[in-house]
Amino acid sequence: MKLNKIFKNILLIAFAGILLSACATKKVTNKIQGDVYTGKDTIEYLASGVPDRVFFATNESVLTTASRETLRKQAAWLRKNSKLSVVLEGHADERGTREYNLALGERRANAAKDYLMTYGISGNRISVISYGKERPVDSGSNPLAWSKNRRSVTVKAN
Repeated sequence: MKLNKIFKNILLIAFAGILLSACATKKVTNKIQGDVYTGKDTIEYLASGVPDRVFFATNESVLTTASRETLRKQAAWLRKNSKLSVVLEGHADERGTREYNLALGERRANAAKDYLMTYGISGNRISVISYGKERPVDSGSNPLAWSKNRRSVTVKAN
């Protein structure tokens, strides 16, 4: 009986290790300056050390502590690059109707915009668009994929 329990624990630890190693992400730099990247990368960067995206809880548009820290870094970077305008893209996971997710994506992008504006970035430099569930970064249908897709991404305005 004890041997069976030990075996189950070893299998559980091995599975957890495999799962965690599969979650590793590739860092890609300088997306905003036009370097090549793929949609499979889970974290992109505006510039070295400044993430271009923030993530949200399910059905939420409230910024997390981590999201606020990322947006503070973006605001500092945008203040140094004062001629640059950006678009905040709001996204949602696949669950929910198209209309609901478009509205949720817009609320998420606007939450990021409002926060950037509190750090001195002019609203004239920030546009907002929602893609809802139409542009997933991970096409999986599981909690990990959904968490990657609930986001706002800051991209260079054309």
